[in-house]
Amino acid sequence: MSQTPPAAEPFDAVDVIRTKRDRRDLSDDQIDWVLDAYTRGIVADEQMSSLAMAILLNGMTHREIARWTAAMIASGERLDFSGLRGPDGRTRPTADKHSTGGVGDKITLPLAPLVAVFGVAVPQLSGRGLGHTGGTLDKLESIPGWRAALTNEQMMGQLSEVGAVVCAAGSGLAPADKKLYALRDVTGTVEAIPLIASSIMSKKIAEGTGALVLDVKVGSGAFMKDEATARELAETMVALGKDAGVNTVALLTNMATPLGLTAGNAIEVEESVEVLAGGGPEDVVELTVRLAEEMLACAGVHDADPAQALRDGRAMDVWRRMIAAQGGDPDAALPVAKESETVYAPADGVLVELDALKVGTAAWRLGAGRARKEDPVQAGAGVRLHAKPGASVRAGEPLMTLLTDTPERFDRAKEALEGAALVAPAGSRPAQRLVIDRIA
Repeated sequence: MSQTPPAAEPFDAVDVIRTKRDRRDLSDDQIDWVLDAYTRGIVADEQMSSLAMAILLNGMTHREIARWTAAMIASGERLDFSGLRGPDGRTRPTADKHSTGGVGDKITLPLAPLVAVFGVAVPQLSGRGLGHTGGTLDKLESIPGWRAALTNEQMMGQLSEVGAVVCAAGSGLAPADKKLYALRDVTGTVEAIPLIASSIMSKKIAEGTGALVLDVKVGSGAFMKDEATARELAETMVALGKDAGVNTVALLTNMATPLGLTAGNAIEVEESVEVLAGGGPEDVVELTVRLAEEMLACAGVHDADPAQALRDGRAMDVWRRMIAAQGGDPDAALPVAKESETVYAPADGVLVELDALKVGTAAWRLGAGRARKEDPVQAGAGVRLHAKPGASVRAGEPLMTLLTDTPERFDRAKEALEGAALVAPAGSRPAQRLVIDRIA
């Protein structure tokens, strides 16, 4: 019995690779085909690896990046919040925030309920930590009972009733990106700006939000170490968002020093609750309020006072409802690490530098992060800071406390912290801005 031969493919993967290898532009049809064929398994991993390396080395035009992003969106489903209404029957506009990742970056936790106070729904699809950067879902999963996995119907219902949801992205959003992301991670092509921008924006556009604020981190604890590269990424993503009809702005923010006084999971939730209660570290409050203002403005709300909503408890009310809606107990005690060890200030003077990457690496080694996506994390592990740059310190005073359930991790964590703290005479170095620039 004869078998029907497979249909001929319109392109050959090697020809597509050669096009970019030779510094020529990929056509729209080539881009559409190669991502679809890779998702179907027609283009092999080694072929896509070669193409990704050619993109890293030779770049892409704006047209190519936009088409690449659109092709990744087309590989899966696209959510639609245009008909979302609140309990009062009024249409709810939507706004989301994406951070490129950092150390102590718990901003999503107070930010989502804060924006929801003003009638703007926040569909925050978040991820887990990898390496020294923390994951929002890991932090929230330290709350007893809280669950990250929601169906689209559950997410829509919670957005209507509560106004904010933080959950895991479903497998149906941009599956081509999921496959390509894993490949980039093991082939040395993570740094390709066209691929970073399209990876982030394909998921955010497919998510269906009407407005998007990008928090692009700059500094030692960030993916982008220098301002020029971060600016290029921000400008590329803003353009992609606007091309797709999403009102998009970006802030370049400082990640040379950890945000707040905690880097971990449960301890970052604790600090976020302090912010929602009207307190918390100044830098966390400042960035939360600034991002809330940007999200609300993008969604068309211009008369809001987010700082007041933190002080008067309205954001806390939404937080409690948001956590409870996903099975969590907002009143439950958070996990506490079984073991702790103190790191002391090396000299008298002013703390002028506290390296975010070193602190993040220490938290990771203590058990707060993971080396592989399937690794477990410790809810109570992390680093609690007792001073931030600009503070006066004395030799022998506690500088930070290391937390873990497994004390054999302390030595490697302390190795990571060697040279992390720089103490100098008063007035040695000016304070750094938290928000470096705004790109719209």
